[in-house]
Amino acid sequence: MPEGRANLLFAMSPEGALAFGFWTCWLLVLYSYALYPVVIWVCSRLFGQEKLVPVEPITWPAVTLLIAAYNEEHVIGQTIRKALDSGYPQDKFQIVVGSDGSTDRTVPLAIEAGGDRIRVFDFKQRRGKASVLNTSIQEIHDDIVILSDANTEIDSDAVHHLVRWFSDPTVGAVCGRLVLTDHITGNNVDGLYWKYETFLKLCEARLGALLGANGAIYAIRRDLYLPISPKTIVDDFVIPLLAKQRSNCRILYETKAIAREETAVDVSAEFHRRSRIGAGGFQAIGMLWRMLDPRRGWVAFSFLSHKVLRWLCPFFLIGMLATNLALVVLGKPLYAGLLVGQILFYLIAAISAVVPGHHRYLKFIKLTTMFASMNIALLFGFWRWLGGTQKGVWRRTIRQGNEKEMTRS
Repeated sequence: MPEGRANLLFAMSPEGALAFGFWTCWLLVLYSYALYPVVIWVCSRLFGQEKLVPVEPITWPAVTLLIAAYNEEHVIGQTIRKALDSGYPQDKFQIVVGSDGSTDRTVPLAIEAGGDRIRVFDFKQRRGKASVLNTSIQEIHDDIVILSDANTEIDSDAVHHLVRWFSDPTVGAVCGRLVLTDHITGNNVDGLYWKYETFLKLCEARLGALLGANGAIYAIRRDLYLPISPKTIVDDFVIPLLAKQRSNCRILYETKAIAREETAVDVSAEFHRRSRIGAGGFQAIGMLWRMLDPRRGWVAFSFLSHKVLRWLCPFFLIGMLATNLALVVLGKPLYAGLLVGQILFYLIAAISAVVPGHHRYLKFIKLTTMFASMNIALLFGFWRWLGGTQKGVWRRTIRQGNEKEMTRS
């Protein structure tokens, strides 16, 4: 910090220092959630690439779909059959399933569904998804590996849409688009937040700054895959960025490569998922801190703005509340109104969490609940990461109507 600014900060009164802390936290939260989307959209329009068109290869490369699974007997057969109907040349496409100590009928059902176009690695001891991926991929020799989940259904043309980009040697990984569906009707139920995140991905992709992938569907060059730590929590974020860090390859976003998953209807399951992602995010900073080097350009900017600051928002919110309260105690009337506003916001979030209904106006009110619960989950994730209690092995999360999703405990 320049000497003049340092002296100014030390010369602040206690009230001035608290006010500085309050408005700094407020601006960081505002930037992370509201201003960054505007900034990245403007930058993508001014400096981003025009929409690229892939060149379909004369000869399609050999492709392996890799699925790590734990106790997925309810869905594994359907998932495999759906994937084998992709229309990709049969002699160039196979499926590999790595069973992480499954104790149900996952392995025999996978073999039955895939026949001679599937290889199943039946690991007897549970080790976690990262270890399953590391070991399984060593046995794969095809040029391109597509990673997906056992509870994900891939559209018939998704493999073609992913693979055609690899005709460009600068492309190292391609992320597909995940569509969330209702567990009863099967209809698309992408929420406002999911659309918001998809918008950010599109903008970042135009700038060559796409951050990681979606574990439901992404492809990577086999020779760019680096073994990850067995303790890795958010493997779909770490794997593509390690490849980029190593080779400076491009990571693309292909919206036509669609995979579908049912939304979780259990609130505790969703909270656990967000908490796990939060723990994985803090872990990933230690793994990928080199990506914050300003010489990385747009990648460093997006990583800091979209991920690091977002993961730190719970602490900014606590800072806002604490400094606001302290300023009220010191008798600052302006901050009394701001404190009331913060308290009302969290009260609305708590009330809307228990109020049923899906009216369009109520949906906007429920954004307060989503915002609050997301940041509480991130805070829980931070403590789980700090205490080392977030593990890399799966446990089953019960869904309404079907036990389909696996999360990591």
